[in-house]
Amino acid sequence: EGHCHIEQISSNGVMTADDFYSGTVSAVFGGTTTVIPFAAQQRGESIRQVVENYHACAGPKAVIDYGFHLIISDPTDQVIGQELPALIKDGYTSFKVYMTYDDLRLDDYQMLQVLSAARREGAMVMVHAENHDMIRWLSEKLLDGGHWQPQYHAVSHSRTGEGEAAHRAIALSNLMDQPILVVHVSSEAAMDEIRQAQDKGLKIFAETCPQYLFLTAQDLERDGMDGAMFCCSPPPRDANDQEAMWRGLANGTFDVFSSDHAPYRYDESGKLKAGPQPTFKQIANGVPGIELRLPLLFSEGVGKGRIDLNRFVALTSTNVAKLYGLHPQKGTIAVGSDADIAIWDPDLEQTIEHAMLHDNVGYTPYAGIKIKGWPTIVLSRGKIVVQDNTLQAERGDGRFLPRSCSDAAKPLGRMVPEMDPARNFNADLINR
Repeated sequence: EGHCHIEQISSNGVMTADDFYSGTVSAVFGGTTTVIPFAAQQRGESIRQVVENYHACAGPKAVIDYGFHLIISDPTDQVIGQELPALIKDGYTSFKVYMTYDDLRLDDYQMLQVLSAARREGAMVMVHAENHDMIRWLSEKLLDGGHWQPQYHAVSHSRTGEGEAAHRAIALSNLMDQPILVVHVSSEAAMDEIRQAQDKGLKIFAETCPQYLFLTAQDLERDGMDGAMFCCSPPPRDANDQEAMWRGLANGTFDVFSSDHAPYRYDESGKLKAGPQPTFKQIANGVPGIELRLPLLFSEGVGKGRIDLNRFVALTSTNVAKLYGLHPQKGTIAVGSDADIAIWDPDLEQTIEHAMLHDNVGYTPYAGIKIKGWPTIVLSRGKIVVQDNTLQAERGDGRFLPRSCSDAAKPLGRMVPEMDPARNFNADLINR
């Protein structure tokens, strides 16, 4: 699982419901044997100290192996010039940047600074692509008009804004000749931008998630404040966008399928921290899904003939390991690789309800969906850790995984004219 938020405090001060014990237990019951959550920098913080803090949380609790992506929200000269290079050498070889959220977003100049550092050091950059100013303008107009309920979250985060931000992220990537991975793609507008770049030969990778296959914006309009349980960014869209996501999974536009597990309880500790009737701007963004990521895709993807079994494995395991520098230790069954194996009963039929899950969230947005297929035996490094719906692992059994720099993160070596010394009057801009 290459995209999950565990024991992470949000930029507005809300702690996720799952710590490294409940989060990894939930993951392994769903067939996931490795997680790469985020060590999230807040502005003014040393990233090195942030990483040490996350190790202190994860080490005593994780029941399966784990690594860390870095979230870069404050790319100071110290961070770019000293902390990032040292951390990359220590095995933290991927980081995420945001194009929205007041306390996290980077402007285009800062994005280029991060992309330049990644290019020098060989790291993978993950991008949350949404247009911040479009969200801000739409949100202000909606709230001024008295439209504060959860469903208006989906209106404020437009497809147009997601498509524009994906286009801009790709342009910045192309200028720097640095691959990127656009995470949690929700709309056909953004997917089309990514596909066009891929068709031009650019190294643009992409991810989508179950909330964009199984939920729609209509879920945010449920009775009372129940729609808050479905608020995430980007938001779920509609049936047309769902079908586009399925096409992208089948045709190779998407390289990985992740949960973006961001679990907040539906109470005052999570979604309703701002009060019993928060505006859509005050609702913690995120949905749980780490335990259901594989069963949902297996049932509706493989079971319904949308993707084959090999594509399922590539999207959920092999490509993840390759993109994030864990292959061939993880993501393959081979001599010398870790024996991380999920054994499936492809005929086991269930109707999803939260009582069957092992997270600490208290609800699942996928309740009521009927699925077929479930992992019944799970091994981590050759040891059975789940069997007969029983956990056979202990707190602290998980190991930290330093990661290598991925071949996927290597530049194409195909520079735009303005960055090519042979065509820009001998100005070496990339290596400065």
